[in-house]
Amino acid sequence: RLEAEQGTIIAQVAASDDPAALGAQDLVLVTVKTPALPSVAAAIAPLLRADTPVVFVINGIPWWYADNLANPPPGMQLDHLDQGGALHREIGISRTIGGVIYAACSVIAPGVVRRTSLHNRLIIGEVDDVQTPRLAAIAGLLTAAGITGEASTDIRSAVWAKLLLNLGNAPIAVLTGAGLNANASDPAIANAMRAICGEAIQIAQKLGSVVDFDIEAWLTSTRKIAHKPSILQDLELGRPMEVATMFDAPQDLARIARVGTPTMDLILALARLRAKSAGLYG
Repeated sequence: RLEAEQGTIIAQVAASDDPAALGAQDLVLVTVKTPALPSVAAAIAPLLRADTPVVFVINGIPWWYADNLANPPPGMQLDHLDQGGALHREIGISRTIGGVIYAACSVIAPGVVRRTSLHNRLIIGEVDDVQTPRLAAIAGLLTAAGITGEASTDIRSAVWAKLLLNLGNAPIAVLTGAGLNANASDPAIANAMRAICGEAIQIAQKLGSVVDFDIEAWLTSTRKIAHKPSILQDLELGRPMEVATMFDAPQDLARIARVGTPTMDLILALARLRAKSAGLYG
């Protein structure tokens, strides 16, 4: 049973008909764009129990990415993803569950979202990649509610698999203003999309994530999709854009992993400047 709170910011999920399924507690789904996370953390923190699970369903490299890694390389703090430490302080890692969503949607009116994809898929995982009872319970609950819930024991690889889609099309869409099909159908642009995805795969692999991604198959399917990425929708609607998590953080990780990313560097620099020029860098 999904209940949207005021139609925005948070969805709370009742544990199930069996209160013991999640320890007789609420589950909080945070589904806002990443620039809004600090204010959301401050708003929901007083409502949380010590063991309330909080699933962060967000785009890009998440604020918790560097936490609970077995052997993190130097420089993996990525402090700018949680400026002032608000998320670590107000929510904390013990409550946090990572989330990766696959659902093509568009905001067609205030509080009205149109889903254009045939299926919704939400992958969730503990920050330490342990398969816990709460994770299995949440995945089952999501599936019962009509969203395919998958419990992962490698949530960072799931993050990269989704991020490849974002990096491959979002910054180019910001520059062209066109939908996915138009961009992928242009041979020169498709080459840039191909190169960015290849660079991102190298970063992920160097950091220990396993990404099974067929670039050519993705380009073929993308040529059939007219959807505009959410970051382009934000630009067009004058909303803060998720630049820090979707553009900045992957480049930071490329430097940490010592992976050259010439195509990504150019395209992301142009897209970043577009966001700054519009006053929407977030």
